[in-house]
Amino acid sequence: MHLRERLQSGAGPSLSFEFFPPKNEQAASALYQTIRELEPYRPSFVSVTYGAGGSTRELTREVVLRIQHESRIPTVPHLTCVGHSREEVWNILDQYARAGVRAVLALRGDPPRGAKDYNRDADVFRHAADLVTFIREYNESGRHPDPDGFAIGVAGFPEGHPATPNRLREMDFLKAKVDAGADYICTQLFFDNHSFLDYRERCLLAGIKVPILAGIMPVTSLSGELLDSDVDGIHFYTLNQSRATREIYRNLGLKDSLQLLEHGEDK
Repeated sequence: MHLRERLQSGAGPSLSFEFFPPKNEQAASALYQTIRELEPYRPSFVSVTYGAGGSTRELTREVVLRIQHESRIPTVPHLTCVGHSREEVWNILDQYARAGVRAVLALRGDPPRGAKDYNRDADVFRHAADLVTFIREYNESGRHPDPDGFAIGVAGFPEGHPATPNRLREMDFLKAKVDAGADYICTQLFFDNHSFLDYRERCLLAGIKVPILAGIMPVTSLSGELLDSDVDGIHFYTLNQSRATREIYRNLGLKDSLQLLEHGEDK
């Protein structure tokens, strides 16, 4: 099932994991061991982050392609606006499309580390909404082997974005991303469930009706309360480790619930 369809199906909350590219062989070995340990839990997808200023672009691509090749888990690479030309992004999308990737997370992204005076006005894609529009254009070009193209995710900020203290303005930016073609929202970390639930209500009031996945550190109490609140999905920021996430699955009975859902036995 295409991720866009899975998230919009209403078949219960999606569960997904996030990883970052390893910096050396030892870290790479640990990451792929983590992925092997989490694969039996059959996540809806795993995502792979993108460093500030695109600093991990090649590492991100390598991790994404390896997960696609060696596992059955749908993989969602992060893609950012900073420092990329239209041709570069088009080529990246081509590589992912050929590898069978069917979703991306479109982000504005951070400037290169240490670049205090970085001028975003020089970027071809100044805002995440511009990148979303471009990915949608790629989908419409028919270059992706899947006629549905890439599902497009964007970031949300339940506890506020540090660069946009005006929460009303922040919601305008989110609405622009959805209007540009985003299929779902994956939130940044939050530490109070009330912040997420309030955010979800404000999204509805703003006319934003795409699925919103709650991004959390693996904390059992957060996860259980969110499931009780009929969240669209929970996205675990794993820090490239599996133990805490696996414990949450066991404590909440998530693995059994997912298997029942997939076999159509959950009532």
